[in-house]
Amino acid sequence: MRIVFFGSGEFAVPSLRSLLDSEHEVVRVVSQPDRPAGRGKAPTPTPVSQWALELGLPLDRVANVNDPAYLETLRGLGADIGVVVAFGQKLREPLRNLFPSQCVNIHASLLPKYRGAGPIAAAILAGETETGVSVFRLVDRMDAGPVLIRRYTKIGPFETASELHDRLSGIGCDAIKAALALHAENPLPPGEPQDESQVTLAPKLSKADGNLNFAASAEELARRCRAMWSWPGARCRYVSAEGRQEEVTLAAVTPIPSESSEPPGTITPQMTVATGRGTLEIHALQPAGKRVMGWHDFVNGRHVRPGDRFESL
Repeated sequence: MRIVFFGSGEFAVPSLRSLLDSEHEVVRVVSQPDRPAGRGKAPTPTPVSQWALELGLPLDRVANVNDPAYLETLRGLGADIGVVVAFGQKLREPLRNLFPSQCVNIHASLLPKYRGAGPIAAAILAGETETGVSVFRLVDRMDAGPVLIRRYTKIGPFETASELHDRLSGIGCDAIKAALALHAENPLPPGEPQDESQVTLAPKLSKADGNLNFAASAEELARRCRAMWSWPGARCRYVSAEGRQEEVTLAAVTPIPSESSEPPGTITPQMTVATGRGTLEIHALQPAGKRVMGWHDFVNGRHVRPGDRFESL
C-alpha cells in the first residue's frame, strides 16, 4: 500500500522505521513544524522529522494539515491510506477522505479505555496489570473510531511510564502491519465499534500531576511515582529537622504494608516514609537540577535522620 505517515513524537519513530522495512511504500512523512527547544530556544525538529531528515525521506512540516491548499498536495500523492501515530493535530474528514482506505491511528491503550493524550500514565495510576495498543479508524470524535487490531501486554509491577512507552511503541509496529493486512483484503474493513459505556479518559499530563500527597496510601504513591517517570516526575520537598529544604523527584520506590504511627511524610526509624496507609521505601531520587542518586547516598550526603520529612509542594 502507498502510505502517508503522520507522526511527530518518539512513540511514532519505531512504526515509521518498521513501515520502511515492509512491503509498503511510505510516499510522504508529515510532521509538526520545528519548535523552540533547549536553553537557546533554537528551532528543533520533532523526533519523526529528525529521523526522516537523516534518511532523506520526503518530509513536510505542516502547521495545519487541514488547510485546503495542503490537501491538494496530499491528493497528488495518490496514497491508499494515512497512518497516524503521535502526530498532534486532528485530521478532519476532507483530509481523511483523500485516501481510499481513509486513516488509521495507533493508540497506547486497549480502547475504549483511556482515550486521550495520557493513556500510559493513566493505566499505571489506575493499577492496571494489563494494557496494550489499539489500531482504529479515525473519526471526528477523539479516539472513538472502530477498532481494527488490539495487541495486549502485561504491565510489570515496577515498570515506569517511560519504560512502558518504549515497549508499547515497539508493539505498535506489529499492530499497524496487521491492520494494513486487513486493508489489503478490504479497503475499509468494518472493525469493532467501541462500547461507549466502557469509555474512560486520560487527559494530557501537567506538571501538577506529579505533586505527591503523602496522605495517600503507599501503594497509590508508588503507582504515581512510576506513572510520572520520566515526566513530569513525582515531586515533593525534603525538609530536615533543622529546616533545610530541597525539592526532589522520587525516581524508584516500593510500597511496604507495615504501618507507622508517624504523620504522613515523616521519615521513620527504619528510614522509610510514613504515608496514609503503609510506608514507602525509597530506592532512588533526583534532587532538583541534579542527577538521579541512590537513597543511601542522599541520606549520607544530607545527614537525613528519622523525624525529617517529605512535604507536598
